[in-house]
Amino acid sequence: MKKIVIFGSTGMTGLCSIEAAIKKGLQVRAFLRDPAKLPNHFKDKVEAFKGDALKPESVAAAVEGTDGVVVTLGTRESFAPTTDLSESLKNILEAMKVKNVKDVTVCLSSFLFCKPHEVPELYRPVTEDHRKMYEALKENPLNWVAVFAPKIIEEPSREMKVYINPEKIPDGPITKWDLGAFMIDALFDPKYYKTVVGLVNVPKQ
Repeated sequence: MKKIVIFGSTGMTGLCSIEAAIKKGLQVRAFLRDPAKLPNHFKDKVEAFKGDALKPESVAAAVEGTDGVVVTLGTRESFAPTTDLSESLKNILEAMKVKNVKDVTVCLSSFLFCKPHEVPELYRPVTEDHRKMYEALKENPLNWVAVFAPKIIEEPSREMKVYINPEKIPDGPITKWDLGAFMIDALFDPKYYKTVVGLVNVPKQ
């Protein structure tokens, strides 16, 4: 794998994924609505690709010529009902099939470990769209990895535990750096393909 495209590249997790991919020596295409939002220190290191994930032709052009896909789409600070995330992912998965790109990691919410009525009311609308994203992944023959991320914190990277297909939410947060790095690393490790992954940092001593 030499080149990847990152959807949601200017969010907290997306930016950390860019950093991890560069350190790994990958060529990075950053898919974003507004190239001006790409931090200056990345502008000579990645390919900024202006597009709209809700437009299939835009997504297909972004996937063209890549070997792997990272999806860290989010809603920023909005918790309103939406289908933008799931519709965008469906476009991405379809483009991958057409362009013969097989490996994808997708960042979702650890609330998917819960039954719908157990999710805090504020987060239910967005979690429902995440649930639709996960259903789209499960129906797909690609090498997908569904990362059910817990609370994401701004602290420096530290030791973490990785759980494959856990039955409940791992207890604890994950740093944005460790989450971003895992989104890249999992593309290269077949043991994570077609699994749900839970991540948590080891508590500070």
